[in-house]
Amino acid sequence: MTLELAIILPTLNERENLAPLVERIEQALGAEGWEVLVVDDNSADGTAEEARRLAREDGRVRVIHRIGRRGLASAAIEGFCATAAPFVAVMDADHQHDPALLVAMLEAVRSGEADVAVASRFADGASTKDWANPGREKLSGVANRLARKLTGVDLTDPMSGYFLLRTQTALALVPRLSGIGFKILLDLLATADTPLRVREVPMQFAARRSGESKLDRAIAVDFLAGLYDKSFGRIIPTRFALFGTVGALGVGVHLAILYLCLLAAGAQFAWSQAIATLGAMTFNFWLNNFLTYRDRRLKTASKLLRGWASFVVACTVGALANVAVASLLYARGLHSLLAALVGIAIGSVWNYALSSRFVWGRY
Repeated sequence: MTLELAIILPTLNERENLAPLVERIEQALGAEGWEVLVVDDNSADGTAEEARRLAREDGRVRVIHRIGRRGLASAAIEGFCATAAPFVAVMDADHQHDPALLVAMLEAVRSGEADVAVASRFADGASTKDWANPGREKLSGVANRLARKLTGVDLTDPMSGYFLLRTQTALALVPRLSGIGFKILLDLLATADTPLRVREVPMQFAARRSGESKLDRAIAVDFLAGLYDKSFGRIIPTRFALFGTVGALGVGVHLAILYLCLLAAGAQFAWSQAIATLGAMTFNFWLNNFLTYRDRRLKTASKLLRGWASFVVACTVGALANVAVASLLYARGLHSLLAALVGIAIGSVWNYALSSRFVWGRY
């Protein structure tokens, strides 16, 4: 039977879930006409090796093992580009998405009824009773309203991570996708020049079979970063915008520590300024590690310590560049405010470039 459908499984620590999920996919689709692409972000639990074991025994399973690249959206994009199947689906590997829905979703797109078939958690007939996460459900509701305004597509669940479309449709949009974060469906819908026709299939959203969710408390910022990228990312890159926002917050931290030292501790200004500078750098490093570079987050104590030291050095170099450029421009007659702003801009770009390369590993 000819290959018709590729099912992309972005994975991070899903070793125990893979074999049972392949069995469920076979039960839903039959023995032929499909393949599974496991796109693994170098899982610590050996997910990639388990996928290779399955692939050796089952030619319908293939593996993309990614080193130094993370994120569900970019994993899905690599899957789009790696298959020859005319139709492609994206679903989670944790068994929250029912493979039985693939039949109806494939028929909706294959027949021309829709450009994209989406498994919805909130359509009539759907259920999230096994999700047991009221806070996440409320967040999803708010996110869905914002997403509908951005995409112009009326959906009950534009934040769904389970959808199916023609591979050629996905490939046509790939060059303009941001690939940021977790919500690849939102990226596809917002990028299309003409609104895509969507058919929603109600889904009984199940509990995870094994492991822990890949989403953490930064998911709200991750979603907002995706919205920003589609709206303004071509003007100011999203990661740099996040870096700059963290830097602005760091100014507030710097001033708070400075005046705390001066007023409460009675320290001299020079010492207070030094403590405030180090405190602000530490705050910026922590928040950038959690938000700006969450896809490359440093986790172990040794990596955090080395990363913090490298960040302090990078910011010190940036501060020197800031002062040098601003002083030179002021000496040549530029207004003090403009000279200061240029210096800040130079220092910010320098800090971003050095931090991206030497703290979090790459641009």
